[in-house]
Amino acid sequence: MVFGVAVPIMIQNGITNFVSLLDNIMVGQIGTEQMSGVAIVNQLMFIFFLCMFGGMSGVGIFTAQYFGYKDAEGIRHTFRYKFWLGLIIVILAVIVFIVFGGNLIQAYLNGSEDGGDLVAAKEYGMNYLWVILTSLPAIFVAMMYSSTLRECGETKVPMVAGIVAVVVNLLFNYLLIFGHFGFPKLGVIGAAIATVISRYVEMTIIVLWCVRHKKTTHPYFNGIFRTLRVPRNLVSKFFKTGMPILVNEALWSVGVALLAQAYSIRGLNVVAGQNIANTINNLFNIAFIAMGDAVAILVGQALGAGELEKAKDWARKMIVTGIISAIIMGSIMLCTAHLFPELYNTNDQAREIAALFITVQAIVMPKDAFLHGSYFTLRSGGKTIITFLFDSVFMLGVSVPLAYLLSNLTDLHVVWIFALVHAADLIKCLIGFILLKKGVWVRNIVHSD
Repeated sequence: MVFGVAVPIMIQNGITNFVSLLDNIMVGQIGTEQMSGVAIVNQLMFIFFLCMFGGMSGVGIFTAQYFGYKDAEGIRHTFRYKFWLGLIIVILAVIVFIVFGGNLIQAYLNGSEDGGDLVAAKEYGMNYLWVILTSLPAIFVAMMYSSTLRECGETKVPMVAGIVAVVVNLLFNYLLIFGHFGFPKLGVIGAAIATVISRYVEMTIIVLWCVRHKKTTHPYFNGIFRTLRVPRNLVSKFFKTGMPILVNEALWSVGVALLAQAYSIRGLNVVAGQNIANTINNLFNIAFIAMGDAVAILVGQALGAGELEKAKDWARKMIVTGIISAIIMGSIMLCTAHLFPELYNTNDQAREIAALFITVQAIVMPKDAFLHGSYFTLRSGGKTIITFLFDSVFMLGVSVPLAYLLSNLTDLHVVWIFALVHAADLIKCLIGFILLKKGVWVRNIVHSD
């Protein structure tokens, strides 16, 4: 059952991240400035993604438990809540990026010009941003449907839609970045157009599938838009439990962006190197990421069904499985750390920084797997205030200040700074272990006060 949920997520994430790697390499073939500009915008878009993810998954705790309790109308209420919350996030994101996009990109370009032209990098980033903004509505709708499907145990449909989308993205990247087969040669704008097309393809596949199956295998989609009203008492309940997750994901993603900005003080080569390393890391961490998603789905369903001992047993086994997978994947990643940067058309210093970042990420992967599984276990029982303190407060209170202090006040190599910031997470590991052992998360929240 666990692998029935986790493997489709793993396959989807694996293909998505592999195509992201190819996408990244294609943009990297144009030049360091282009790759850095696109990487900065994607770092900013990551904040939008996690805000949307936090909003959807916050109420998704209830969706999983409603499904375990076999309450179809409860699932419909969570879907409608996702609609309003997602719409608000999209509108706010568009306003922020239009008004402050240039300043946000510039914040990453205040270091040295080692590795390229900072002005050109900003221009490429802005060109990419204006196009990519048109994909936000499609991302919102696709996440609204796919998150509900996953929380109800259906992971294959989002997987298929994701696979088709990344193939479309790869195809149009090839055609529009380089101008093959009579298509215009658009560079970073072509990469953005390809991403937008793929997002709308993914959305269309998921929505059409849900509409087609709403009267058969997935009746909770039947009448989903009969009304957009959510009962006031449920809005209060969803908001109280889900808002800390949205705020947590937002602040955590801001923390990640601030960490990247702190490292960027050391020059454009660091921006390029970290972009390469993060792309490779995302490709190798698919196993423990999928296991964390499985924890959120299956443990949440067990809690909703009142099977508390089963929930504890499953959580423990899935966390251990995630750690074992991280040890295996991290070992492979460590052995190949110097190979992937050679695929990029950038300078030797950027490649060396990328290889060193990849080495550190490979070594700390088991730690990341434990933290990921712990976070989703605590969250499955609605302990969202604890996860907020556990995740984003630690990020902004410890990791980010440490990175800025080391970047500005020491002469340490940027990779040593990166490693020390990760080492500080061991404190969080200890806290997570204690919380898991105490079982503070073991509770049913859909039919409790």
